[in-house]
Amino acid sequence: MPRVGVPDHRRNLVNSPSATREAARPALALVVNGEPRLLAVDTVDEALDVLGYGGQKVATALNGEFVPAARRGSVRIAAGDRLEVVAPRQGG
Repeated sequence: MPRVGVPDHRRNLVNSPSATREAARPALALVVNGEPRLLAVDTVDEALDVLGYGGQKVATALNGEFVPAARRGSVRIAAGDRLEVVAPRQGG
């Protein structure tokens, strides 16, 4: 049965595990690449997923400190943190 009051295109988002996980935690005020953002995440890895970088080859820094890809899942983010994400560019 369709959920009352939820548009068709939003039903899957409301029922998805990630939507439930994000709804259970408060959004943190962060600065991402110089822009203020509100993200409901706990780690650098989760932030990359939410920002659309999940699985991509990128370099990351949290509060000016390089975060290697192998540590992103364990490096926790707090309100007020500054996250920098740099993706390689093609061309020359």
